[in-house]
Amino acid sequence: MAKERVLVVDDEDGVRNSLCSILRDEDYAVDLAESGERCLEMVRRKPYHAVLLDVWLPGRDGLSVLESIIALPSPPRVIMISGHADIPVAHRAGRLGAFDFIEKPLSLEKVALTLRNAVADKKKDERIRHLREQLGERMDLIGDSRAIQHLKEQIESVAPTNGRVLIFGENGTGKELVARTIHALSARREEPFVEMNCAAIPEELIESELFGHVKGSFTGATETKPGRFVMADGGTLFLDEIGDMSLKTQARVLRVLQEQAFEPVGGSTIRVDVRVIAATNKDLKGEIAAGRFREDLYFRLNVVPLRVPPLRERAEDVPLLARHFVDHFSREHGRIRRLAPEALPILTGYPWPGNVRELKNLMERLVILVPGDAIGRGDVAQVLGADGEPSGDLWRGFASLREGRENFERRFILLRLQEAGGNVVRAAELLGLERSNLYRKMRTYGIRGRETGG
Repeated sequence: MAKERVLVVDDEDGVRNSLCSILRDEDYAVDLAESGERCLEMVRRKPYHAVLLDVWLPGRDGLSVLESIIALPSPPRVIMISGHADIPVAHRAGRLGAFDFIEKPLSLEKVALTLRNAVADKKKDERIRHLREQLGERMDLIGDSRAIQHLKEQIESVAPTNGRVLIFGENGTGKELVARTIHALSARREEPFVEMNCAAIPEELIESELFGHVKGSFTGATETKPGRFVMADGGTLFLDEIGDMSLKTQARVLRVLQEQAFEPVGGSTIRVDVRVIAATNKDLKGEIAAGRFREDLYFRLNVVPLRVPPLRERAEDVPLLARHFVDHFSREHGRIRRLAPEALPILTGYPWPGNVRELKNLMERLVILVPGDAIGRGDVAQVLGADGEPSGDLWRGFASLREGRENFERRFILLRLQEAGGNVVRAAELLGLERSNLYRKMRTYGIRGRETGG
């Protein structure tokens, strides 16, 4: 394992050498600098976890150096050291971003403890940054539509809290992605994210999966097993397809939410600190009316409801998503492919009954099967059906004729806007509409466009 890197900056040879010897005994990798200028040269060249920086240095003073270090993109933690008990200087150092301030003569115990805390704080920041990079690469909610922007705003509001979230959405819309994003942006980000699909586990095993069991508590229990609530302690438990959970299990989950405590099968009470995020593709109010879902559990879970829109309601995001998946699978399968512009209208006009999951699978299939560099209209039409026209069963899911008609009108406007290169004036001509009428419809459907010329 790589050692934590520390830079000691002091103009006194004795102080530098003494700290170097002590910190190397503590298993740090230590570098030395005798001036502020040398310090800045070194921190710009090599990443450090922490810097022990003397306030009074010849030439450029320590506070000036501190200010420059803190301005770096990913600065180390800076611990100021001084031979003068100067409270205003200490306050100024704190305002500039110093992690701590230690007076000379140095207490070795104080130095060791402060440095340990500083390094831990820096490493925590590095983990968070790494997680955010992963979030950007693998867990980003891609899209510019009004619907997805609204969802992102809701996630940013609820993530830092401990409020329970109930995510509604059709299969394949990305409910798990929303849950993972909430966790990644929360204060629990460094703790476990544990998921469980309530529809995928047999009824006779679901309580053991959730709450765990003690060895010998039932036939086949050959060892003690922790449940998902214990595994998620301190973090987040994501209960997917919560609407498929039995009434008996619902009652036990309700008790855990109320008391943050439960008994594993055959065991004694365990207390946990878990944030629960649940998701469903069902109408839970209808399930409550039918007696299949507990109303009290619904209200416990539904503190903050989030709706993930189906892909047919954000068709303008399809090109962004399609290109993202083509790029991703090109790298994964070692096949450089690009999506030809003429393929986009056919993708946008398709209703995507399987939502983002269906689009993702289609793009992977095309990256693997298309022999040339470009994925064209014909390639897409071939896998979607003749001319990319959806068959009748793909229009299922609309609650009324009005909803289906509005969906068609929205897609048709998007198609013409794409043909016009985003030019609203030209799109209005293609649609046979007055420009003001088209603007009105675009506002109604949350469609963005640009007007060029005319």
